[in-house]
Amino acid sequence: MFPEAEVGQLALRVSPEEVSALAEALTRRFDLAPGQVVDQAAIKAFSLQIFEQTFAVTAALNVLTLGVAAFALWASLTTLGTMRVPQVAPVWALGLSRARLAVMDLVRALILAAFTAALAVPVGIALAWVLLSVVNVQAFGWRLPLLPDPWGWLALTGWALVAAALAAALPSWRLWRMPPAQMVKVFAHER
Repeated sequence: MFPEAEVGQLALRVSPEEVSALAEALTRRFDLAPGQVVDQAAIKAFSLQIFEQTFAVTAALNVLTLGVAAFALWASLTTLGTMRVPQVAPVWALGLSRARLAVMDLVRALILAAFTAALAVPVGIALAWVLLSVVNVQAFGWRLPLLPDPWGWLALTGWALVAAALAAALPSWRLWRMPPAQMVKVFAHER
């Protein structure tokens, strides 16, 4: 179709067993430099190795992010548990046991986590849609399909509830084990 075009590269398709012998023969026959004959399978394997390393880095960053988030959740719930003593002490003084208060505090954290998950999943889906339908198209000129994964969303919500329960367990346990004298101290400055 283009007879005036200068040939700069050629590609040959041969069986994988013949690649090295053919590359060696071409290099000798045409006096080519070692970098002028390239094995596509080797390039593909190298590219896939880099691609897999990218996913390994992404997985490590996910673990790090989740660890930081879990620590932040635990620190927040611990601080809130300490700050809530003046609000919980009157309920204890009215006759509710510390164990019941601790269970209610744990349930409160789980309800908050469920509410957060109910908001986070749709926001995550919307963000994924923007990344796949807008950013990928602008950056690479192609898009990936957004496939619904309700079991994945349920698993994510379940893990969020487990993380919230674990993060709220220590503050709730502290509330349950709090000495009555410390609960009474809340009323020391009341008149």
